[in-house]
Amino acid sequence: MEMWKDTIFALSSGAPPSGVSVVRVSGPQTRLILETLIGNCPSPRTAAYRTIRTRNGLPIDGGLVLYFPGPASFTGEDCAEFQIHGSRAVVSALSKELATFPQTRLAMEGEFSRRAFENGKLNLVEIEGLADLIAAETEMQRRLALEQSSGGLSRLYDSWAERITRSRALIEAELDFPDEDDVPGSVSDQIWASLAALRLEIEEHLSHAEMGEIVRDGFKIVIAGAPNVGKSSLMNWFAQRDVAIVTEIAGTTRDVLHVDINLNGYLVRLYDTAGLRDTADIVEQEGIRRAQVALNNADLVLFLVDMGSPSLIDPADLERAPSRVIVGTKLDLYSAVDCYDLQISTMTGEGLSELRDLVSSHIEQRFGGLSLSVPTRERHRDTLSKCVNALSAAIEQEGQSLEIRAESLRLAGEHLGRITGRVDVEDLLGIIFSEFCIGK
Repeated sequence: MEMWKDTIFALSSGAPPSGVSVVRVSGPQTRLILETLIGNCPSPRTAAYRTIRTRNGLPIDGGLVLYFPGPASFTGEDCAEFQIHGSRAVVSALSKELATFPQTRLAMEGEFSRRAFENGKLNLVEIEGLADLIAAETEMQRRLALEQSSGGLSRLYDSWAERITRSRALIEAELDFPDEDDVPGSVSDQIWASLAALRLEIEEHLSHAEMGEIVRDGFKIVIAGAPNVGKSSLMNWFAQRDVAIVTEIAGTTRDVLHVDINLNGYLVRLYDTAGLRDTADIVEQEGIRRAQVALNNADLVLFLVDMGSPSLIDPADLERAPSRVIVGTKLDLYSAVDCYDLQISTMTGEGLSELRDLVSSHIEQRFGGLSLSVPTRERHRDTLSKCVNALSAAIEQEGQSLEIRAESLRLAGEHLGRITGRVDVEDLLGIIFSEFCIGK
């Protein structure tokens, strides 16, 4: 595409004002831009302090300038970085000057990373990991994204693809040279067992996909129970601010309220729901319906029960939440009893630290021993599932000809290639790179 011949630029750091702003440039006009704006091209990969001027010689700012000649750069093209003072006026003046160069324009979302992909510097899994690393808010998100962006997951998928390729090569050899002495005979005896073992490895890997997606997207905890049992008060305690309205009037919460918290390095998405009860109020009925939907989608449900007037939890609601904790509330008003998993008081704080520890231990148990080389996106999971199906077709169709079984293996390898981008994935690129910020 002609657009890939353009030189692109963008602010790659946070929005001004800031102490320092970084403006990144990539493309064939990079050397001309440097020679024009600072008088020469600095030594590669060496920070040089320069006065940055317009074409008319008017100073824009003084700052550090770096030059990265391709292909030894992030994008694989000639690149430069201007580290300037982070005022809106300075950034705007430099951007306007860059736009005056021929075939030079402001970059689109993710265009630097897309050029890195097009030039073979990064594959799709590494690029998705990079996007997740930029967006990471918790320690586990950072670690998971770093594993992907540094190529750990890609190496695993590449090793699987290589094993499939070797198996295909043996089959093709037998098909093409059935009478040659140096070609191993009885291919099926040699490769189907190893392919079955590979299928087991991929299925085991797939079994952790849900955990990877939870680390990336958040562990969903729903606070549920009858009206006025203290759900909103508990929500506010976890959030350390007034997220939900707390009153003595039953049915105050009419919708599902949500707040994100960082719990021991994990992103936890906490939901406060409408009180579960029979009501004639149409609006409250809709809130209760949404609460029940939230129960179905939760990773953990905290069922709250008022210990002063305990109401039975609907067995149907319990069935919606196989992973649950029953919590007695208002411990400051009533004596402790043993029929709850835990008892708390949001007024005095009693039992709240224990509840937090219980939730943390539940999350840790779910993720205990989890490898960081796990699928984190639905795209990965769907494509790996298709790979497993193609492997199964090759392994189990013993009555079919070797040619047909070899074609199933080819499809399995192609699915693995689509994850990293080693086969045609043009239809995916726009979606993937649109998630990036402009300067990446």
